[in-house]
Amino acid sequence: MKRILLPAGGALLATGLLAAGLAGTASANANPDWATDTMAKDAPTAQATVDFWTQAQGTTNNLAKATAYTTETTPASKLNTSGGYTPDGKPGVVAPIGEEKATTSVVKNVNLPKSIGKVFFVDSKNQLKWCSATSIQSKYRNLVSTAGHCVYDDKANAAVMDHWVFVPGYYQGKTPWGIYVGKTAYVHYDFSVYNDRDRDYAFVTVYNGIQVGGGTPKVVSEADYKASTASAKFSKDEAISKEEYKKIRDLKGGETSDAWAKVDKVSETVGPDYPGAVVALTEVSKDVYDAAPDGRKNGAKAPWKTRTENVTKAQYDAYTGVGYRKLDKRGNYTITHYFTKSWVKETQVKGYFKTTFYIVDGFIKDAGRLGDNVGGQGFTWNQKAGQTVYVFGYPAGAHPDGNKAFTGVTPKWCYGKTLATKYVSAADKVEEHVGLKCSMTTGSDGAPWLVKYSSAKRLGYVNGTTSLFGDTDKNGRIDVNTSAYFDGETAAVYNKAAAVWSGSIVTK
Repeated sequence: MKRILLPAGGALLATGLLAAGLAGTASANANPDWATDTMAKDAPTAQATVDFWTQAQGTTNNLAKATAYTTETTPASKLNTSGGYTPDGKPGVVAPIGEEKATTSVVKNVNLPKSIGKVFFVDSKNQLKWCSATSIQSKYRNLVSTAGHCVYDDKANAAVMDHWVFVPGYYQGKTPWGIYVGKTAYVHYDFSVYNDRDRDYAFVTVYNGIQVGGGTPKVVSEADYKASTASAKFSKDEAISKEEYKKIRDLKGGETSDAWAKVDKVSETVGPDYPGAVVALTEVSKDVYDAAPDGRKNGAKAPWKTRTENVTKAQYDAYTGVGYRKLDKRGNYTITHYFTKSWVKETQVKGYFKTTFYIVDGFIKDAGRLGDNVGGQGFTWNQKAGQTVYVFGYPAGAHPDGNKAFTGVTPKWCYGKTLATKYVSAADKVEEHVGLKCSMTTGSDGAPWLVKYSSAKRLGYVNGTTSLFGDTDKNGRIDVNTSAYFDGETAAVYNKAAAVWSGSIVTK
């Protein structure tokens, strides 16, 4: 996808709920703080994105095939500490969805936010990947907060990620609250243009969610079936009697989908001397072939069919058939195919059938707005050091020493106070990151940092998003996660995204 940046300047617009919280966060200079890129430009593109992730491929789908996005972050960034970070203005707050009028509640256990989930995308290497993310408050309840590098491939200086979707509550291929296709990505201008990881955050507007599956099959005509653009339709062949076949054929002047005949060959095993018997070949493993007898008998070797093919390394590694794989002394990747023989009698049998056509009503449903379904965290900026935060994400990567403590299947959390010193990493273009003692690894990229988190309400305020992972004591284990500092310029990017409508992609 070609990268197109559309920076815009001018005063910030604050409407409705956002007015009080975002007043006065515009940049003091004329340069824009934000850049944007279209992800799925229209409903057909968005529906194609849903199909890409959900269509069955054997017993799985692309959601289940995706792996944690680890190429964008080093196993353990070399982090140095410096003086504290400096806010660029007064602290600001936007309340979570449903908490515009605050109430208090107390709970002892830590309950996971309903708003968190995974963002799935295809990276610049055409690999299926995911990061962590959360739903966040916005005017149209359609906004996702994640890391900037989970939207743009900054290390490769490439385009916005392809087929980008957010799935709240994702678990092993399941999408309990639907799939939300990214419409437009908003990042800081410096991150987009200069790959500045001090601005490693993104806010993405998403279309209404899509629920895939279920629905009611409805019988339609062949013409309506062929003309339909429904996402789910199928046909089914059913046997009919010879008499019914003749009646319909005569009525319609020939064969149609309502009545047609097919000749099949039925094979029955016989001996090699049976009159009219023909040889049938079966590919087998090398072990079965070696154990098979020679000569003219059922199950014997068929040596004239043995063949060896040269393949690429990728084909060699991906091959799952019964052929014998061998890497020879010259480095050739080979697959040898072995066959046994048997004798069969073939009989032609004529069957009579009709084809019934179905379109599934309700297979794809509009699940509604993201924030209406899972809520949305609040947003805050220009907060002082030492804030107590909860970080919720899906860590999956191994520690630098190779230990793999996380699977990425279920969300995990860290808790503590942000460190007073700022973290610096020249290799990652970081001069002012906020740090938190946390052992979560890659896969939790984009995880929300929530201040004032209420476990009872499962709501808090996004004040950071996981960007880098550090091993500060050099013992081979991740012990610090970092985030860009959320200041007034972050609020400007958020404010721009939070006021944009997206709508539905389901054809009414």
